[in-house]
Amino acid sequence: ELEEMGVPVDSVKIRYSPFSRTTETARVVAGVLGVPFEGPSCKATVELRERYFGPSYELLSHEKYAEVWAIDEADPFLAPEGGESVADVASRLAGVLFSTDVEFHGSAVLIVSHGDPLQIFQAVLSGAKENPSFLDEVAGLKKESLVVPSVLSQHRKFALNTAELRQVV
Repeated sequence: ELEEMGVPVDSVKIRYSPFSRTTETARVVAGVLGVPFEGPSCKATVELRERYFGPSYELLSHEKYAEVWAIDEADPFLAPEGGESVADVASRLAGVLFSTDVEFHGSAVLIVSHGDPLQIFQAVLSGAKENPSFLDEVAGLKKESLVVPSVLSQHRKFALNTAELRQVV
C-alpha cells in the first residue's frame, strides 16, 4: 500500500508504542518492508502508548467508551477520574510530532499506536494544518485557545479500523 501511495519503502521510519501488541505489529511491518527492526529506523516511543482512561474505565467493557467519548466531546480538557484527558494525550503526541520532525525530516514515518491516541493524533494534525500555532497551543495545553478545544473534542471523527494503514499528511 505504501508504494501505491507513492511512498518509497526505503525512506520509511517506524515509531511505535512500547505495548506488546503494537511492538509486534511494528516488528511484522518492519519485516515486510525490509526495515531492520533493531536498527535506528525503528523506535519504541513511550508517548505513543494507549490513553489511560482511569480506574473507573480501564480494562472494562468497550460499552464504557461511549461515556468517555461524551466527556471528550463536552470538554477535551476534562479527564476521566484518575485518567488522561484528550488534551493530555494531545500534548504528549505534539511532542512526538516535534521530535519526529526534527529527527526524520523528509522521511515517511509510520506510527503504530492505539485507537484513541491515533484519533487524537489525527485531530492534532488536522488542527496544525489549519493553524500554524496549533501545535504550540496543544503542547502548552492552552485551554483558553478558541481552536484547541473545538478541534480536540472532535477526535472521534477520525475513527480507525484495526490494523488500518492511513496516510495523514
